[in-house]
Formats: sequence, C-alpha cells, structure tokens
Amino acid sequence: MDGLEVRGIRKVYGATAVVDDVSFHAPQGRILGVLGPNGAGKTTIIRMIMGITAPDQGEIWFTDQNLRTKGVPLATIGYLPEERGLYKEAKVLNILLFLAGLKDVAPDEARKRALPWLRKFGLEDYANRKVEQLSKGMAQKVQFIATVLHQPKFVVLDEPFSGLDPVSQDLFKAEIRALADSGATVLLSSHQMNIVEELCDEIFLIHQGREVVKGDLQSIKEQYGNFRVNLLSPASPTTILATEVVESYEQLSEFRYSYTLGDGVTPVQFMQRLPQEIEIRELSISRPSLHDIFVKVAQGGARDEGYLEDRQMGNYA
Repeated sequence: MDGLEVRGIRKVYGATAVVDDVSFHAPQGRILGVLGPNGAGKTTIIRMIMGITAPDQGEIWFTDQNLRTKGVPLATIGYLPEERGLYKEAKVLNILLFLAGLKDVAPDEARKRALPWLRKFGLEDYANRKVEQLSKGMAQKVQFIATVLHQPKFVVLDEPFSGLDPVSQDLFKAEIRALADSGATVLLSSHQMNIVEELCDEIFLIHQGREVVKGDLQSIKEQYGNFRVNLLSPASPTTILATEVVESYEQLSEFRYSYTLGDGVTPVQFMQRLPQEIEIRELSISRPSLHDIFVKVAQGGARDEGYLEDRQMGNYA
C-alpha cells in the first residue's frame, strides 16, 4: 500500500500521553487533512513523521513504488512549517537554489525548475530581490516553491493558506491538488475548515492525542453528518420539532430555519412527518460542514476548558 503508514504511535511527555495509539494511512496521490483543536497532538504527530522526534511506541513506514522504508527518507520530504523562516538578507533565487541543493538538486537543475515557479506565482521580477523586500504573501509563495522544488514524494503543509488573499489561496489549492495528482502523498493541516473540506480526499480528526474519526470525506459525512433541512415557512419551530425526527434547529432569519435531523433520519422521512397544512415557501437539503461534524463528534469526549475556548475562538485544525 503506497504512501505513509502510521501504526499505533504513542508519545509521552512526563505523565501525559500527548499522542496515544494513533494509526492512519495517507495514500499516495491523495491529500490527507490532519485536524483537531489546538493542543490535540497534531504538531507532535508531524514531528514524529518528520523524524524530529521518535515515537515511544509504534512505527511509521513510507512506501513509494519499489521503495519501502521505516520512517520517511529526508530527501523525499517537502515541509512547509506553520512558522515561516527564510533568510531575510538572501535573494529570492539564491535561497531557492541553496535549499534545493540541500535536497541534492544540482544548481543548474534547481534554476531550471525555479524560474517557471516564480513566473507562475508572479514573482519573476523579484528573483534577485532580498526576501526582506517581499510582502508576507510573496514570502509565503517563495517558501512554498522551496518546499516542492526538489519534487518530493511526501509533502507536509502546515497552515499553508494563512495570510493569503483569496486569489493566492486558489493558486495554492490548484498547486496542492496538482502535487497529489502527480503521485505525491500530501499531508495538510489547516484551521480553515472550508478549504480542507474542498481540497482533502481523506480526513483524520484527533482530540486529546487520540483518534476521533478518520476516512474519506464523503464517508465521514454519511456516517456523522446528519441531514440539514433549510426551511422558509411561517410554521412554528414547535410544530416542526413535534415530528420527533428533528434533533435541533437554528433560526436564520424571520420564517427561515435550519433543522438538523436525527441520526439516520432521511429528508423523505422528515417530509412524510410534516403536517399537510404546513405552508412551505422554500426548502433545501444539505449535509453539515466538516466544521460542524467535528464539533459534534468531538464534544462527546471533549468538555475540557481548553477545547471549549478553542471552539469559541474557532481554532480547529
């Protein structure tokens, strides 16, 4: 099975297991979103995958075509950390050539690869400028180029969209998708759940160091995402709740409500339970967002104050 295999890894600091019996598979050619509230253990997992620290228990394997190794070979990794770091005094092209050289890419080949990337990101005119002269978004594009210039087989992107404008976000999404389509294994961590939902093929949710749920996004939605009915009607929510197939509701505006159906309840069953005299002006059906699913799944075992604070601030990833 090509890609990254994480098997029962555990990491203990002091008396606390910050990662406890975590297993998942990041397939080759797919994008895996690793999500969870702040302090859930994501960074520790990434550090173990990167070989920065070793798991106390468990194994990490990487397979690519005829290569199978314990741990991910450093030369095959492309890593974009959440904390960006480029030499401010260095010129853009020079720093790209230097970093590619650390991954055994010859200078001429690195230059040949770098120039098209700079053109693609609108940075061709900045090739000989110092990093300190770039905007934050421009510097982030340079660091992304440095992450992929050596054509890695395994790519870790930690908050790649932070600080980017919508146009640059779309450009990054297209390039990340292209990395996976070219056969790379991509591991993505981001607070921006809407982008994760749009981009990722597989999802791994972690909380308090333990697996919450994992699988392909559609399966997760089908398993954990109860149907939601958006209804424009003068009918009282009390009348709708009396059908006993509605779990909760939210008022969006006058006469417009969003009803979350109970576990296993289909939209057809909801419609069949409605009184015939109810006036319906508009009706639409959807699944909850990935953000909503995570909140629902994690709440059962996540009542600690740190989680509640993260929830109120919207800090998920």
